[in-house]
Amino acid sequence: MPFKPPERAMCPKCNKAVYAAEERLAGGYKWHKGCFKCNMCNKMLDSTNAAEHAAALYCKNCHGRKFGPKGYGFGGGAGALSMDTGEQFGNKDAEMSNRPTQAVQGSGSAKTGPGPHCPRCGRTVYDAERAIGSATPWHKSCFNCNKCHKAIDSTTMNEYEGELYCKNCYVKDFGPVGIL
Repeated sequence: MPFKPPERAMCPKCNKAVYAAEERLAGGYKWHKGCFKCNMCNKMLDSTNAAEHAAALYCKNCHGRKFGPKGYGFGGGAGALSMDTGEQFGNKDAEMSNRPTQAVQGSGSAKTGPGPHCPRCGRTVYDAERAIGSATPWHKSCFNCNKCHKAIDSTTMNEYEGELYCKNCYVKDFGPVGIL
């Protein structure tokens, strides 16, 4: 039986043979070290931040932007609102139609969803977005002075008729009035 050299894997990016000394693995494919970079931002990748999709490499951030879920409740932290459809990355409306989305219903004063509701905006307050320091559930973004909109906490908070005020605005508007 004649000797037959092993078949070389082909790099999905450049379609050239990948040798063992230069290979990087991701998504069941072998890549050249120089080809192992994000298809969108060209950032060099390693095994901890590489995401493969349809024989193309992306960093975790670009992969999430291009292929991740879109709409209310998805994205950068509690209460994030992403209206990004990914068109700048080549996504088409047809690709987006099968993505899970959740629309905001009603206006600021309407009670929507289960659970406790924020007194200021009326939307549901989930634990991850709840301001700490008040017995009443408030969103962190709504937990500010009603007059000057300065951020407050439990030590600088004053409540008057269901609204929050910083110490300065509370004293100016509702504090004791001097005797004439």
